[in-house]
Amino acid sequence: MTGPARVLVTGGSGFLGTEICRRLIARGTRTQSLSRRPSATLARLGVHQHQGDLVDPTAVSRAVAGCDAVIHTAALAGVSGPMRPYWMTNVHGTRNLLKQCRAHAVRTLVHTSTASVVFPPGGLRNADERIPYPERHLAAYPWTKARAEQLVLAANRPALATCSLRPHIIWGPGDPHFLPALLRAVRGRRLFMPGDGTNLVDTTHLRTAAHAHLLALDLLHQRQPVDGRAYFITQDDPRPLRIIATLFLASTGIRAEWCSVPTRLAHAAATVRDTAAHLARTTGTRELSRFLVAELVQPHWFDISAAKRCLGFVPPVGFSEGIAEMAAMEPTRAKSARTRGRPAR
Repeated sequence: MTGPARVLVTGGSGFLGTEICRRLIARGTRTQSLSRRPSATLARLGVHQHQGDLVDPTAVSRAVAGCDAVIHTAALAGVSGPMRPYWMTNVHGTRNLLKQCRAHAVRTLVHTSTASVVFPPGGLRNADERIPYPERHLAAYPWTKARAEQLVLAANRPALATCSLRPHIIWGPGDPHFLPALLRAVRGRRLFMPGDGTNLVDTTHLRTAAHAHLLALDLLHQRQPVDGRAYFITQDDPRPLRIIATLFLASTGIRAEWCSVPTRLAHAAATVRDTAAHLARTTGTRELSRFLVAELVQPHWFDISAAKRCLGFVPPVGFSEGIAEMAAMEPTRAKSARTRGRPAR
């Protein structure tokens, strides 16, 4: 299937964006990125890089000009922090991007959303795309990503075909988010976490997420009937969180035992932390929060039948294969932590 000739990847220097750029270049697609900072990896790949912010119309216009399609991975992600920075990047930035796509006659836009846009306080069990957005979100990140997704899907027209993908917990070699958070939670040989870790959780390997984006890109570009919808993307292999966490840590050479922190205590501490952060107007995006505790103690796994049926999606790498891949590449990340007897900060 023939895809678009020139593609812009917003957030191209990020974890997922870089992998998408790598795959586009490998198949001969003229690839551009828009990021706040230049990337040596993208330079080696031959990606034409634009530096700028999503909220800057001039920067976005310059990056979009001449492109047939856009893969929109850029976002501010986090589990805590005030609303405004998330709103500016995730909502206002997406609105600006859509405006420039229409101005430059871009035909196709694939939006990277998150499964967290539908995460309610009680968790999710085998949820499919019929589940509505919750009445309230526990943090600014899922709330603003939900609003951005709504903008993208509402923008779907014959002239600009759009869809939204909802990968969940993207991981793999070089993971800058989930694995570092686990490393910070280790003390000696113990991993202190709220709950007992038996809650089932879905994840998405980096290559799985990138593969899904290219499938959606090509189908949208060919005007196949996949537009105007959101799709959950996962490994289709939910596992208990304590198993996932200990396997991720083991891939770095760290053997840690799950040590349960009482859920009520964790919720109380998160509530106090959220309140204090609001009063002090702190801007940290990786602090303890009610949203983080809920995701750590509640189930969140999904039915990906729609992606299989409509996109022809099948995860290209299995969970066990991905863990083995990490084990071959990740140990150096924790080497200094082991020599000091505590995790890297």
